[in-house]
Amino acid sequence: MAGGNAIRGTRVGAGPIGESERGETAPRERISYYCSNGHETKPSFAAEAEIPESWDCPRCGLPAGRDNQSPPAPPRNEPYKTHLAYVKERRSDADGAAILEEALGRLRASREL
Repeated sequence: MAGGNAIRGTRVGAGPIGESERGETAPRERISYYCSNGHETKPSFAAEAEIPESWDCPRCGLPAGRDNQSPPAPPRNEPYKTHLAYVKERRSDADGAAILEEALGRLRASREL
């Protein structure tokens, strides 16, 4: 006698196949979505479910819409900003020069002591 596993030749979750065991399946409909790369995706939805206007393309990850002629544009990716770029957005060059002069004045004063 080999092993103590009584269930052989089946997989987890396997059982009697049939609608009588699980109940009736809900009526479904397949909806086509198109991304800007030309991919078509056809997820299925329950007939009474609210159909979303957009869906993420499983092949490229871009948003897909239901209109084949005008799919949604890809999202605009903002480049990474450095700390200096954020500072320059908040301060003018004149402000930066004034702050630099103040810091240099303090540095020079501390050296004289």
